[in-house]
Amino acid sequence: MNIAAICPQLLKQKTQRVYHFSVNALLPFCPGKIPSSISCLGHMLIFGKMAPTSLTARFKQSVTPASLRAYLAEFISTFFYVFAVVGSAMASRKLLPDAAADPSSLVIVAIANTFALSSAVYIAANASGGHVNPAVTFGMAVGGRINVPTALLYWISQMLASVMACIFLKVTTVGQLVPTYTIAEEMTGFGASLLEGVMTFGLVYTVYAAGDPRRTSLSAIGPLAVGLTAGANVLAAGPFSGGSMNPACAFGSAVVAGGLKNQAVYWVGPLIGAAVAGLLYDNVVFPAQAPDSVREEVSEGFSV
Repeated sequence: MNIAAICPQLLKQKTQRVYHFSVNALLPFCPGKIPSSISCLGHMLIFGKMAPTSLTARFKQSVTPASLRAYLAEFISTFFYVFAVVGSAMASRKLLPDAAADPSSLVIVAIANTFALSSAVYIAANASGGHVNPAVTFGMAVGGRINVPTALLYWISQMLASVMACIFLKVTTVGQLVPTYTIAEEMTGFGASLLEGVMTFGLVYTVYAAGDPRRTSLSAIGPLAVGLTAGANVLAAGPFSGGSMNPACAFGSAVVAGGLKNQAVYWVGPLIGAAVAGLLYDNVVFPAQAPDSVREEVSEGFSV
């Protein structure tokens, strides 16, 4: 089987090393659909002689033109996601006299989360995978779908975009206070972190399921499913922890507002929840299984 016929853009990366690509990692490079026989593989070995193990080699993989486009896509999508989420909270506070106690304010933010995240994931999916969230990136890194240097650069893009979006809102709304995620008085930090972790688990599990090439192609329905999960979680937990599920969003608003109180809640819980979701999906619920015909092709090698 000729791998060049599947992903011709990969041939532009001139190298004699062996790369381990998860099927999802191949999708942004491929102009068409990966054949079902290939999508059943958990990982493929292509191009060469030995797998890169050094940090330098992995870093070089993270600064290719395709990778730089992915970071830009993450920045753009995260910027507009945070702009919509934080902006909707600011708008509800301006329009409603007591937004914190008004249920309609919660509905406004939940709807904004749903639409904004669905759109952000959709517009970035082909370039970067549409993470839009450091927790999603962390889950992908723990599961081996992206390498650590790439994950760190994703994080930088996402957090920078979040800070820039909140600065933009603060400047253009003429001094309006940028809202931050807060914990309800009756809750402990541990309880809030656990709540954020469970919600992020559900979100990242949905991301994995929506982007799984082994399933029937979901096209635009996949990003919509991700957005609906986020919106439902905001409705369920907004009054208790804010319903962040996104460390970048919590970080950006806190930095611009001038306070980093309880930031650990919005990092520790979501990162753990994301890691568990990724590992559970890939290794327990839907482990990769290649049919016998594909295993024979892999053992013989792919022609280039």
